[in-house]
Amino acid sequence: MPVFDFDHPEKEKPKAVCTYEVIRSNQHDATADKPLLVLDNSTEKWEHHSFGTFTNPMRRTSFEFRDPKMPNQDKGNADILKIDARFISLLGWLGENHIPVQLSGENRPEGYMVYKIRETSFGGMSKLSAEDGFLQFMIGRLLASDAPSEEALTVEQEESADDMKVTSLQSITDFMTCAGRTLPDNIRLWARRNLAVARSQEVTPEERRHAQRALSIMMNIQWKQNYFESIDPVAARKILDEELFGLEKVKQRIIETIIQINRTHTLPAYGLLLVGPAGTGKSQIAYAVARILKLPWTTLDMSSINDPEQLTGSSRIYSNAKPGIIMEAFSDAGQSNLVFIINELDKAASGKGSGNPADVLLTLLDNLGFTDNYIECTIPTVGVYPIATANDLGQISAPLMSRFAVIEIPDYSPEEKKEIFRRFSMPKVLKRMGLKEEECVVEDDALQAVIDTYQDCTGIRDLEQAAEHLAANALYQIEVDHVSHVHFNAQMVRALLR
Repeated sequence: MPVFDFDHPEKEKPKAVCTYEVIRSNQHDATADKPLLVLDNSTEKWEHHSFGTFTNPMRRTSFEFRDPKMPNQDKGNADILKIDARFISLLGWLGENHIPVQLSGENRPEGYMVYKIRETSFGGMSKLSAEDGFLQFMIGRLLASDAPSEEALTVEQEESADDMKVTSLQSITDFMTCAGRTLPDNIRLWARRNLAVARSQEVTPEERRHAQRALSIMMNIQWKQNYFESIDPVAARKILDEELFGLEKVKQRIIETIIQINRTHTLPAYGLLLVGPAGTGKSQIAYAVARILKLPWTTLDMSSINDPEQLTGSSRIYSNAKPGIIMEAFSDAGQSNLVFIINELDKAASGKGSGNPADVLLTLLDNLGFTDNYIECTIPTVGVYPIATANDLGQISAPLMSRFAVIEIPDYSPEEKKEIFRRFSMPKVLKRMGLKEEECVVEDDALQAVIDTYQDCTGIRDLEQAAEHLAANALYQIEVDHVSHVHFNAQMVRALLR
């Protein structure tokens, strides 16, 4: 099928001579066993480090070898036999721009297995950057992405590269060209429209600035699919035991979620809602789950959000427009798969502005996509896992409740608090202050005095503060009074914590 020039639609560009087979891979690194591409070495074995340029893909999909010391000397060329599907657009961009590169590869019976591409310079050809930063950035991003579907590749081969390379937005344009079909279709088309606005002289400078800023935000995000690799339940349980004492029912529920992910390779339809008294470790549980899922996490503190626009951003019609907190979270994480830890969900309905922040959360939790007023593009949310915390279920609306699996977090018993203080709180504080265990000893009656002092308090925050107070006092006595160690008894604890 002819390839059309979108700037001059009356002309047709010559069709490329395709020599390669597409490799479909989701490997996150490149090796000789899992190469970026394979070159024909049937007539000549190529050097481990080889120099040259990819031919313009409008002519032929091959690589022209050159001697960096004698750049005018043709060392031959080799057809590309195989290409990782994610790198088709990138190699086309390298060829169209005649960018000199160094390949690192290994000769094998099936071909020259290329696993590294570096930008270089020879024969008077200049590099795009002093340290080929853009090319390495693109390779890293593409390796982290998922292979595009066969249907997407077929459509891409029928499309033009839009001839958008010589613009004031060069890096964004190059990124879009190289990313190709690794970008979701709606975001790729959105980016084209915004790039046209950013380049247009028929709109105001403010509109161009907003379009460029929105493009920069969106291209900074790694758009991942909703496929999740299996998680080791034993390793997950170890993380939970390291972070949490007791709470066996809670741990069991989390492990059940992990097993569900392993069976379906997708996130559960419902997030987790952790409900319990203050200080019982709800946020700590959420951080542990994010660690198990190996996802970046962000927090939304609903007690400090009183206007839905804080979440959804403001329209570009305003000069001071900006994205909302949710969009900024995607940008800060650098990817579309992340854990949203929503603190104090029971305060989400207490907005003071023109709307209810709880209604915005519903769009985030429905997995149908979220739209920010500034970005003006539907953001895929299938890779978002929400974990909310709350103290009072009665303050949460029924629609919000229906999006979560509720887990009750009970308060700790006095005996559990003793164990937490002895095994977690005190050792953690001593390590942070650089104290040895024998330098600060809390005797059994002193530990009971700590528990009695805070018997009317829920959770363990007061116990952690007590451990901090005792350790600081011990450090003071060691440094100022020059004692070798401090043994706290009940009387000393009561005097210190009263």
